Amino acid sequence: MLYKGLWHRLLAVLVVTAGCAVPMNGQEKQLSDISKHIDIYTSLLKELELNYVDTLNHERLMEFAIGRMLYSLDPYTVYIPEKEEEAVRTLRSGEYGGIGSIITQVEGKVCIYDPYEGMPAQKSDVRAGDVILEVDGVSAEGKSVAQVSEMLRGVPGTEITLKLRREGEKKPIVRKFTREVVQITPIPYYGTVAPGVGYIVFNDFIDKSFVEFKRAMDDLTKNYGVEKLIVDLRSNGGGLIDQAAKIASLFVPNGTEIASIRGKDKRSEHVYRTTDEPLYPDMPLAFIVGENTASSAEILSGAMQDLDRAAVFGTRTFGKGLVQSIRQLPHNGYLKVTTAKYYLPSGRCVQAVDYAQRQNAGRDYAIPDSLTDEFLSAKGRVFLNNSGITPDVECDEQMKVNIAYYMYAKNLYFQYANRYCLSHSHIATADSFALTEEEYADFVAFVKEKKFTYTLESERYLEDLRDLVEMEGLSGMAGEMFDSLSAVLQPDIDRDIMLFEDDVRSFLESEIVKRYYFQRGVCQYNTRRDRCLDKAVEYLGDEERWNAIFDVERQGEEETD
Repeated sequence: MLYKGLWHRLLAVLVVTAGCAVPMNGQEKQLSDISKHIDIYTSLLKELELNYVDTLNHERLMEFAIGRMLYSLDPYTVYIPEKEEEAVRTLRSGEYGGIGSIITQVEGKVCIYDPYEGMPAQKSDVRAGDVILEVDGVSAEGKSVAQVSEMLRGVPGTEITLKLRREGEKKPIVRKFTREVVQITPIPYYGTVAPGVGYIVFNDFIDKSFVEFKRAMDDLTKNYGVEKLIVDLRSNGGGLIDQAAKIASLFVPNGTEIASIRGKDKRSEHVYRTTDEPLYPDMPLAFIVGENTASSAEILSGAMQDLDRAAVFGTRTFGKGLVQSIRQLPHNGYLKVTTAKYYLPSGRCVQAVDYAQRQNAGRDYAIPDSLTDEFLSAKGRVFLNNSGITPDVECDEQMKVNIAYYMYAKNLYFQYANRYCLSHSHIATADSFALTEEEYADFVAFVKEKKFTYTLESERYLEDLRDLVEMEGLSGMAGEMFDSLSAVLQPDIDRDIMLFEDDVRSFLESEIVKRYYFQRGVCQYNTRRDRCLDKAVEYLGDEERWNAIFDVERQGEEETD
């Protein structure tokens, strides 16, 4: 009622000031509408409280109402209640108090999935595959991943006791250790991929990203003789824009515009520029991007592309050109709200979806290329807006959805790795590890032991199409064709697990490598069969092909694979 009274007093002042006979202007009309809707909402809630047959859960009703309201805007405008206040700190700093491990649910049990190297769980010999039975004496039986995660988190410095069940052990294992500040690592791996060519896997823009990036660059140049650089942004969903500008300052002149943001409130407008002289002004620079590259990662790669300072490899990026800020609300809540759009140096915006359609039509609307405008790079190359970042050299890395994917979805690689580690105290280095033929055959036997089955998505679609054809009275003519195609789409595990052995091995070997060398090792293992990385190395090693990327007259002629 406080807000209602405040709006009424504000409206009264506006009406008196304007005069009773003067029509309301746009702002007054908007305030009047807001007051009307608050009246409706509070009256409705009062009537429910007085007359609804059951007791109301006011907190649940409020969060549901807020959630539905914000959902109609865009996916990034969200309400964060007081109980999730820690999430705000994690968003800003990439840090939280806990044990330092990803957890997951396998066959109805919550278990350790990926303990972070050097964090409390890993240092206390908590291993991937351990089933969590109890947390500080409280049973985890029947609880969700989110509920167990809440139990694991806590104030750094407090003790935690886990009771675990480990494959191969008859009795439960108890681990008692201290929670710490868990730091998300923005750079899980860096190294060299060819003589003089450095490679950085860069996953997050948090408040220490620039420091970590510069540290990696110092090491690569001073100790590994790196003269060319590839930055992998395929798993980078963005974060703090200022960190993108700071990293760009390593490669472009002081004062260079990297991005600008513009919104409804003029006070939110800002231009991000580099503020230091570059340490590597002439180093050949390549970015690898993909469909999960978004936000600040698109700013960094897109700005370097606009400035003709770097070449971009991979597939079209996500297309998130919206900027969020976090606003404090009463009762210790927060609103993470979209306040502006960002624009690259050429003037283009990468936002690929028009979320205004959610308000008007209840659905998202992808902006087609035919409705986008053209913008020019520093050298005159043409780029489109509203379409994410389009690579200079496309290399399709998308894995086919075959039996390898379905086994991943059923956690078979995860479960087999648990068993594999029991009989292997160590393995070869991440850059050379490979399963023997006998070990691969053992995995095949394990899959059969688990009675694994799957249905192809294409078969599901075929059945839907068959029903539609029958409804239209055409099944008599098409029946035999459907039967023939259905026979082809029937899974054959013995056939498919050998036909797609390369994909299956990639999943399985990386899961095993993770147990011994953590995320750092997985990144190193993945460099061995990465088409986009190989393509970037090829171009960096061929001066003519490299220079052709930035040749305006030859734009669009670069090869793809």
